[in-house]
Amino acid sequence: MNENNREKGKNGMPSFNLTWLYIIILIILGIFWFAGSDDSASKSATYTEFKSYVEKGYANKIVANKDEGMLKMYVTTEHIRDVFKTDAKNTGLQPYITVQFGSIDKLEEFLDAQEEAGHLKGGISYERASGIWQSILFNLGPLILFLFLMSFMFRRMGSGMGGSAGIFNVGRSKAKLVDKDDKNKITFKDVAGQEGAKEEVQEIVDFLKNPEKYTELGGKIPKGALLVGPPGTGKTLLAKAVAGEADVPFFSLSGSDFVEMFVGVGASRVRDLFRQAKEKSPCIIFIDEIDAIGRARSKNTQMGGNDERESTLNQLLTEMDGFGTNSGVIIMAATNRVDILDKALLRAGRFDRQIHVDLPDLNERKDIFGVHLRPIKLDNTVDVEMLARQTPGFSGADIANVCNEAALIAARHGKSYVGKQDFLDAVDRIIGGLEKKTKVLTTEEKKSIALHEAGHATISWFLEYANPLVKVTIVPRGRALGAAWYMPEERQITTKEQMLDEMCATLGGRAAEELFIGRISTGAMNDLERVTKQAYGMIAYAGMSERLPNLCYYNNEEYSFSKPYSEATAQLIDEEVKKMIAGQYERAKELLEEHKEGHAALAQLLIEREVIYAEDVENIFGKRLWASRSEEILDKDVQESPTSELKNIEDKSKE
Repeated sequence: MNENNREKGKNGMPSFNLTWLYIIILIILGIFWFAGSDDSASKSATYTEFKSYVEKGYANKIVANKDEGMLKMYVTTEHIRDVFKTDAKNTGLQPYITVQFGSIDKLEEFLDAQEEAGHLKGGISYERASGIWQSILFNLGPLILFLFLMSFMFRRMGSGMGGSAGIFNVGRSKAKLVDKDDKNKITFKDVAGQEGAKEEVQEIVDFLKNPEKYTELGGKIPKGALLVGPPGTGKTLLAKAVAGEADVPFFSLSGSDFVEMFVGVGASRVRDLFRQAKEKSPCIIFIDEIDAIGRARSKNTQMGGNDERESTLNQLLTEMDGFGTNSGVIIMAATNRVDILDKALLRAGRFDRQIHVDLPDLNERKDIFGVHLRPIKLDNTVDVEMLARQTPGFSGADIANVCNEAALIAARHGKSYVGKQDFLDAVDRIIGGLEKKTKVLTTEEKKSIALHEAGHATISWFLEYANPLVKVTIVPRGRALGAAWYMPEERQITTKEQMLDEMCATLGGRAAEELFIGRISTGAMNDLERVTKQAYGMIAYAGMSERLPNLCYYNNEEYSFSKPYSEATAQLIDEEVKKMIAGQYERAKELLEEHKEGHAALAQLLIEREVIYAEDVENIFGKRLWASRSEEILDKDVQESPTSELKNIEDKSKE
């Protein structure tokens, strides 16, 4: 859709833009201004002088008002000096004289005679006398219209800033207050998982409910708690649950709500926020995405946009360290970029605690599924434990999206209940994208993709630490022409051997292309990108290199513009990365050469079916030697689902 179509309304007419209203009003004001202003010179004259001017040919045109008995004689340009004794540039474009006459009949008789004599060419015209109201409107109309326009603009600016008193209320806080009597308040029962984080914030809840328990012993409750974790893990929900559990007012706003185009507004809003919080004490202030104003301050501050943000941060630091220790106002904030926050914000006395809200583990995912499945009509095929096992690495928001997508898929197929297959299809849809049934592949392309994906599956089957295979497909989905999906084990730490096995399995697609097709393609670009990043991380950050052992060159300085190592070390890192990737690539080729018959059978089966599962690979290569807990789970699901409904979550290879 082009821009012209986007600007049209439902009836095909251009959509209304407030800018055009401003332009039209300014044009009207300009017309009134220039029409009402007359800079031309004028002077009074007697009737005798008037007759003399007309007889000499000085009159350009004459405008008479019968009601008032007055006329205006406009002087021709060449005779302006004769009448006004000055140049035309000092008298304006249409200078005139005003004359009072007695009889209109006598005036017309005189002017007719002058026209016949050739002394008057413009003739005479008449005008009516303007009323008092018309005169007032003509003179005050532009001023009234201008005042109305300014008032309208101020109201618009005030409404855009969330203030009820217009632009003069811009310094007020935009925090949303959730009172303790709110019927829809959230408690810990509504927050599934995050048991560790809930334990840490429980102390805050206890203090707000019974502060004397701590103050009598001389203890001081932490002034602030910072919730840190990946997006979608429920940081905001946890903060609301703390307020609901403690039964206290809850001020909620985003870090960007402090930022405005006017200088000093952010600091004013911080002051107003804490003033309101003290009035509602005990209460909780929650600032979401605090990195919008809490970013580390620059050492070489210049005048500009950063000045306003830093003044807002300074005011926040002052307020957090200024109110009373046991005033009952607790600050909670959330961010997923704690590394860029200012150090002064994290010191003791401000945000005393950092509460990590991590991605949920298996048991926590089961609890989260239980919460989001409550409003959904399920059939007896849905197994919550199976869904939790097949969603490693999913956040609470991702799980909510899976449940919603499953309900939409079931409704799209006209079902009365949501079943297991709908959830599995939803997982595939979210991870891999929508199936491109209209994308037609040639026979050669299909064979190339099948050999590539079979290479991933073959190598991962014979490596000890490779993730268990779930499904391989050559059906285009999203931007990928094929994919091999795995069920990764949830590890807290990863060894070098595990990372090398994963790297080797990722390179299996490119190795299969070179061995069995004789040429390589762009299909492995995503694989190569992941392998390269992994290799640099292992060598430069994790110290897993033979020539650079036990060294970490990770630099967390935001304003550092130099590498923490020399050019010679950079060259050495590049060489080690090339050596590591080349070694795993050769290892992948050797494994494929050793099992080329099974690989060929697997590729042919993939061409015929387009989708194969773990049990199909087992029929070709036999049972895997290193059966992990994840593979035992897979075997159990295969036995329960002979039609191979298994779908996995984490995409380990998309081309």
